[in-house]
Amino acid sequence: MNENAALFFVDKYVIGPLKDKTAFIEYGNSSNSISYYDLYDQSSRLKNLFLKYDINREDRVIILMNDVIQYPVIFWGCLKSGVVPVLLNTLLSTEIINEIINDSRAKAVFITSNLLDSFKDLLIKNSNIKNIFEIGNSSNYINFIDEIKKFKIESTINCSKDEVAFWLYSSGSTGQPKGVKHVHGSLQNTYDTYGKQVLKINENDIVFSVAKLFFAYGLGNSMTFPMSVGATTILLPERPTPQVVTSLLNEFNVTIFFAVPTIFSAILDFATSSNFDGFKNLKLSVSAGEALPENIGKKWNELTSTHILDGIGSTEMLHIFLSNKIDDLEYGTTGLAVPGYELKLLDENNQVVKNDEIGELLVKGKSSADGYWNMRDKSRKTFEGEWTRTGDKYIRNKNGKYVYCGRTDDMFKVSGIWVSPFEVEQAILSNDKVLESAVVPEIDHEGLVKSKAFIILKAEQNNIEKLKEIEETIKEIVKEKIGLWKYPRSIEFVKELPKTATGKIQRFKLRK
Repeated sequence: MNENAALFFVDKYVIGPLKDKTAFIEYGNSSNSISYYDLYDQSSRLKNLFLKYDINREDRVIILMNDVIQYPVIFWGCLKSGVVPVLLNTLLSTEIINEIINDSRAKAVFITSNLLDSFKDLLIKNSNIKNIFEIGNSSNYINFIDEIKKFKIESTINCSKDEVAFWLYSSGSTGQPKGVKHVHGSLQNTYDTYGKQVLKINENDIVFSVAKLFFAYGLGNSMTFPMSVGATTILLPERPTPQVVTSLLNEFNVTIFFAVPTIFSAILDFATSSNFDGFKNLKLSVSAGEALPENIGKKWNELTSTHILDGIGSTEMLHIFLSNKIDDLEYGTTGLAVPGYELKLLDENNQVVKNDEIGELLVKGKSSADGYWNMRDKSRKTFEGEWTRTGDKYIRNKNGKYVYCGRTDDMFKVSGIWVSPFEVEQAILSNDKVLESAVVPEIDHEGLVKSKAFIILKAEQNNIEKLKEIEETIKEIVKEKIGLWKYPRSIEFVKELPKTATGKIQRFKLRK
């Protein structure tokens, strides 16, 4: 039995009513779109392209591309051929890209033309890379768009659902990225669980995701879920500014919108200062990447009359496994386990905690990764049999809902009591002058651990007295909302916070 993921996501559209339907559209270039049948046609030609350039089954190739319509062609063409695509974040530094190429030993790279200036030197010098396939109107290397036309269609290779299909590299919110290996069966599994039972996506939906295709979150949003049912995805090659995203959502009548908390916050801020008149076709939004502050969810509902489903997933689990549902939504929580997944909270002694006690979240589900590449010890610590350690701290409240506390590495104790950076940050964000905040532990003059807050204000303040006033107001808000011992003893106003390319705050850098 052939269990290649491409059979479910691509090849089933060779015949039937959806074969001529548009699968992907590029924003800013609406003429650049591709139907489901053309996606099948073009992706089925990569097998012979790989044969010509001596790229064989189980060889790795790098995909270093913006979100353009050739991205799904290349991704599925790899899976149909047995070649393993390694999806790379285009915002990573050249040093990290080079390390990943060396780590993965990839033989070729697919790269969009606008990224060549940044990466061509390292690609030429790296001895692993034998061929550079360029995606663009003109090409100094192998022009992928022209080259693919030369080859005939070939059938999808036979493989098991347990064969490694593709790699993702973790975002590195706590350090060096790790190569995460995912199998063919996991892709459909994320649809069968979250996409079908929580998102309830259908063929009439028009989808847009701020998170790019090279993220686990974006891959499900823009590819796995819409392609499962024959929906249409809008791809955005450029940076997702609030102005661009707002325009896109209305121009293409988007019905399902995926983003991260910082984007929702930025759009809310943009909408209050413009002639915004709502998203006319939007029916549902989804947030992941970091926990959604309660005030953002409620403000979004006031603005759009629609809800945001806050959920949590991970690169290791491929997509969301804990989420709110549209008919069971509680802002300020991450909801319940997605059908098909099991959860548990453990303390430092690996004992199950009671309700309202903090514990590390572990998840059990079929979409779990096959492990980390070349990191055996790390794999053993993360993947414990059927269970995967998420590295996130949670509390389960009396209603059974999970409330986010922070990353395990970010938690700290004040006066012997656990402090959740996220809880303090949410309280700080309730001040309407605050745009973003990050809380970390700091050793005071007596050698005791206290909390410190780094804060970005919506409007920059140069008046020292005014800043002191804001600082005291914030401290009082935190004391009143969540407790006297949790308030930040010191506050530093900054212009930016260190983040991964996914938008996650790198608190370990602030701790240093």
